[in-house]
Amino acid sequence: MAGRGPRDRAQRRGAGEPESEVLAALWAADRPLTPAEVQTEVDGALAYNTVHTILKRLYDKGLVLRDTDGRRGGYRPAKDAAQATAEAMREALDRGPDPIGALRQFVTGLSAEQERTLRELLTANGA
Repeated sequence: MAGRGPRDRAQRRGAGEPESEVLAALWAADRPLTPAEVQTEVDGALAYNTVHTILKRLYDKGLVLRDTDGRRGGYRPAKDAAQATAEAMREALDRGPDPIGALRQFVTGLSAEQERTLRELLTANGA
């Protein structure tokens, strides 16, 4: 549709999606990125000020670290993607009223490969 700019796209994003985009850009990088570099990595879909605000929120949550290099500060992830995902999964289980039921539902939705890997991990850990 004509007339749709970055602001309209940002309004259509789901909760947490811009943070996920920023984290994905940082995980893909092999070095800390400045806010301007992060903005470029997310294809300019987010305004510079929005990227800067997201980075500050992620920093406040302990999800990114800030490296200072003179006046240009770069950001890097505090944890790799797998660690962050696992932590979010544990937190979600801890928040729910029925963590065992949620875990059952989660497991029934796994692909055959994911299920096989989970079985291997549980066996290796003595479960």
